[in-house]
Amino acid sequence: MACEIEVRLVQNQDAPELAVLLNEIIQRGGTTAWEDLFTADALAKAMLTGPDVISCVVAVNAPTGKLLGFQSLLKIHDGLPEICDITTFIHVGQAKKGIGSNLFAATIAEAGKNDFTTINATIRADNSGGLAYYTRVGSVDYNVHFSVPLKDGTPIDRISKRYTLAHE
Repeated sequence: MACEIEVRLVQNQDAPELAVLLNEIIQRGGTTAWEDLFTADALAKAMLTGPDVISCVVAVNAPTGKLLGFQSLLKIHDGLPEICDITTFIHVGQAKKGIGSNLFAATIAEAGKNDFTTINATIRADNSGGLAYYTRVGSVDYNVHFSVPLKDGTPIDRISKRYTLAHE
């Protein structure tokens, strides 16, 4: 049974619950390039409300208030101010329930308030779900970073995908 999903801008009090959500994904392994766990404060600074965060939206199970995922736009490319990076995290076991699509619609609306032309997503090559998600929302492959080592030395390719924003 599908839940009713509400998407809203992140709030400071979301950081502890989102840190638990992301840390579960990190501990599970195999989908995110992040390997170190986050405190709520570190996550807030890096992806929720810090100085390099353009926007962050969260998906909420409307009846329960449980946070199902989040998506952030980040200023990463100092020399390329028209490009921003995107990162998406969905609660373990909640993929393919419309959460990512709802987050992306809200993120595009937020990106449209700025002068960005391109959203970059860089995904581990072994993250088939993440690659499929970004393809599904209209991102196209444009670069491969070969054999980027994990902390244990395991080489994993990274695929960069771009989404071109339409400006009126």
